Amino acid sequence: MDWSEYYPKFAVPGEESGNVSNKNHPSRREAEENARQVEVADIGCGFGGLLVALAPKLPNTLLLGLEIRTQVTQFVQDRIRALRSQQHASDGLYENIACIRANTMKFLPNFFKKAQLTKIFLCFPDPHFKARKHKARIVSVSLNSEYAYVLRPDGIVYTITDVQDLHEWIVAHFDLHPSFEKLSTEEQDSDECVQVMSSETEEGKKVERNKGHKYIACFRRLPDPPWP
Repeated sequence: MDWSEYYPKFAVPGEESGNVSNKNHPSRREAEENARQVEVADIGCGFGGLLVALAPKLPNTLLLGLEIRTQVTQFVQDRIRALRSQQHASDGLYENIACIRANTMKFLPNFFKKAQLTKIFLCFPDPHFKARKHKARIVSVSLNSEYAYVLRPDGIVYTITDVQDLHEWIVAHFDLHPSFEKLSTEEQDSDECVQVMSSETEEGKKVERNKGHKYIACFRRLPDPPWP
């Protein structure tokens, strides 16, 4: 996917007009191969708090928020444009974050290549409490296989929720998947991204105000076993 529209400061310069618009043209293919690729995905990014907080901590990494709600997506896009404008004259901060409207439960592999991502964040997803709605949860056997597809080996899926039942569901489903292993408590506590995820999202701040509990679990993408 061509990300230059969303991250113009990271676009590869020098694309020629004309035949370059043809996706099969050698110049177009070379440009796409050389272009910086998104490496971090915040699925269900909400109002963009995590993206904004991670931007200065991962300045050379492209981060993408994916949000299904149209108005929320527009809010995050406007927020990013405003932040870029404020920083335009100085250090170009927030040029590495973007947001698009997407239903990742249906189309995640349409946006990312195999083993493209290093991090996936699933922050305070909809718990879908009723049993008949559990199939709509953002973690499932089939969706975990899609996360495994787009994550490179040693990539991490970060999850956080304030609902214990959902947390136990998440852990159980990732534990059952052969492509993932749960991070130890020590690894989790030493990861700066976990600290940011816990404190900088809008939902996370709301849970703190209400003195609620946050359940965190992170899972490492294991290398694929060799072919027999």
